[in-house]
Amino acid sequence: MREQLQQKFLAHYGQAHKFTYFSPGRVNLIGEHIDYNGGLVMPCAVTLGTYLLIAPNNDGVFRFKSMNFKETAEITLGSSNAKNEEFWFNYPTGVIEHFNNDGKILHGLDMLYYGNIPIASGLSSSASIEVATAFALNDLFGCGYTKLELVKLAKWVENSYIGLHSGIMDQFAVAFGEKNKALMLNCDTLEYQAVNSNLGEYLLAIINTNKPRKLAESKYNERVQECATALAALKTELDINYLCDIDTETFNQYKHLITDEVILNRATHVVEENDRVKLAAKALSNNDLAEFGRLMYASHNSLSTLYEVSGKELDTIVNFCKPYKDVAGARMTGAGFGGCAIALVKKDSFAKFSEEVAEYYTKEIGYAPSIYSSLIGNGVGLLNEVVAVYA
Repeated sequence: MREQLQQKFLAHYGQAHKFTYFSPGRVNLIGEHIDYNGGLVMPCAVTLGTYLLIAPNNDGVFRFKSMNFKETAEITLGSSNAKNEEFWFNYPTGVIEHFNNDGKILHGLDMLYYGNIPIASGLSSSASIEVATAFALNDLFGCGYTKLELVKLAKWVENSYIGLHSGIMDQFAVAFGEKNKALMLNCDTLEYQAVNSNLGEYLLAIINTNKPRKLAESKYNERVQECATALAALKTELDINYLCDIDTETFNQYKHLITDEVILNRATHVVEENDRVKLAAKALSNNDLAEFGRLMYASHNSLSTLYEVSGKELDTIVNFCKPYKDVAGARMTGAGFGGCAIALVKKDSFAKFSEEVAEYYTKEIGYAPSIYSSLIGNGVGLLNEVVAVYA
């Protein structure tokens, strides 16, 4: 594949590339709808991601081409560039805009992107593009950003430049991911622990429902407001800033303060899910994939029944997995209402599993899912060892 990309770069730009960067996608193993409640999430980098090939040019421009989209773009060095409709190249353009705003000295580049992350699946293809671009520019031009600063820069692109409301988990996992390790991240403080997560004879199966996610953003905002309502009720007697400031035991002592059943369900999921992340970290550290799988199923059940962000498509996949002997656990991942489910599947059984879950899902839903395999991979980095020419 890399040879094909090199040939595409040469054909399009008329020169050979000099640098290749890779930035992964991510899945959240457990800890869903926790990021805006000040709690713990457990994402990991996957081995699907974005490849970025780069060569300097002397024309004073940045040129963008993607193997995934037909649109190309060219922007002048040092110019100010606003978001351009809904094109993919807004993500790298936004990164460059931030570098310019910070007064960083850049030079012209020819850039070719290729991603094998399924688009709109909830695996953070946008964060992967943002972090790949930011890391590459920082590396090539010696701009001096720390990795955490690059994460915050990429989040600024997503929130302020693109205009999408999201937390920082995606960019963080893409940047800080480590092979065979999950990241237990505190979304309030950004402190994290790398948790040993050797999957052994298992891999991550990523099952994309292929359902259009029309409800995701509106329902996401609705859940944020419902959690705020629950927090306000608890604060009448508790000195807390987030729902995740208390554990399940404390919550049970004060949950009578929440009188609306729906609001109570939302808060119950959040507090219990936060505790599940802590238990999951212990299970993974002890190589107890059976216990981790049990926690995955419990997480999905809570998201489906209490938080109500799953849906028939995701439930169908998880229900298929539960009795499947070569699956340790499964759950929806991401905001819900479509997107992806993940499952821990024995490597030797992945081909058979893929065929059977696709057949079952298609029969139940009426169209086929897309299925991918991944391991837990490293975060963003340079693939070829070349000294930066501008640093």
